Amino acid sequence: MNYLTHHWTFDPFLIVVALTVALHELGLSRLAARSRPESVRARRRRSWFFYGGLALIVFTVVSPLDYWASDYFFVHMIEHIFLMFFAPMLIVAGAPWVPMMFVLPVGARRRLGRTVAFSPGFAWLRGLSRFARHPITALLAYNVVMLTWHIPRLFTLSEENQNVHVWLMHGSFIVSGLLFWLQIIPSHPMKPSRSPVFQMGMILSTNAVMTFLAMSMSVLTSTNWYPTYSHIPGVTLNPFADQQIGAAILWVCGDFWALPALMVVIRRAVNLDGSLSASIDRVLGRGRSMSAEEFLARRDAAPDLPR
Repeated sequence: MNYLTHHWTFDPFLIVVALTVALHELGLSRLAARSRPESVRARRRRSWFFYGGLALIVFTVVSPLDYWASDYFFVHMIEHIFLMFFAPMLIVAGAPWVPMMFVLPVGARRRLGRTVAFSPGFAWLRGLSRFARHPITALLAYNVVMLTWHIPRLFTLSEENQNVHVWLMHGSFIVSGLLFWLQIIPSHPMKPSRSPVFQMGMILSTNAVMTFLAMSMSVLTSTNWYPTYSHIPGVTLNPFADQQIGAAILWVCGDFWALPALMVVIRRAVNLDGSLSASIDRVLGRGRSMSAEEFLARRDAAPDLPR
C-alpha cells in the first residue's frame, strides 16, 4: 500500500487546473442564460469528459505514478500513455472551446473574435492554426513526438532536466494528442474534416508506429537503451527487464485505445455509406460495388447471363 499512499506531491499545475475549471464553469453559466435546456444539459454532459481529462493529467503529475516513473521505466510508459492518449481524448470529447470563449464579456469577446478572424496582423496566426489542425500535420506530429521522446539521448535529457520533462515532453504529448483526436472525435463547434476511412488509417498507422516502437525496445534489441535507469539505488529490477515490461505495456495498451476508437469509426462509416466497403469505394472514387441481392435481381432479369 505504501506504493499508493506515499509520495503524493503538490504541483503548481493544480492551481492552473482549478482556475481552468472555475473559468469553464463561468462560461457554462453565461451560456446557460441564453440557451435551451437541452443544450445546457448537453454541455454539462460534455463538461464531465473535459474535467475527466484534466483530472487524469493531475493524477499523472501529482500521484505516486510520477514519483515511481523516475525509478521504473515501465511506470514512465504508463504515464506517457495517460498523457498522450487518454487525457487528450477526454478533453477533446469534452469540447471546452465555446464555454471558455464565453468567459469574456460579450463586447470584449466580439472585438477579440473580429480582430483575430479578420485583422491582417493576425494572418500568421490563422495560417498557423490551419496548418496545425490539418489532418496530415496532426497525424505526423503525433507520431513524430511519440518517437522523438523515446530516442535515448532525448529521453535521458528529459530525466535530467525537469523543465524539459514537464514543459517540452509532457506539453508536446498533450498538444499533439489534442490535435490528433480533433481529427477523430467531434468537439463542438469543430468536426473532423476527413472521412471515417481516413480516420481508420490514422488509428491503424499510429498503432503500427506504437507497436514498432515497443518491438524495437524489446524483441529487436538485447540492451538497455536508457542509462538513466541503470544506476538507481534501491531498485533491484534489471534495467533491460524493466525496459521490456515498459515495451509490453506500450504494445498491449496500444490496443486499449486503438480498438475501441476503431470500432466507433467503423460504425460511423457504416452509418454514413451503408457499409464499410461503400465508404472505401467513395474515398477511392470508385463506383459502388453491387450487392449480392442486386446481382441476383439483375441475373434473373437477363436470362442470357450465366447462372
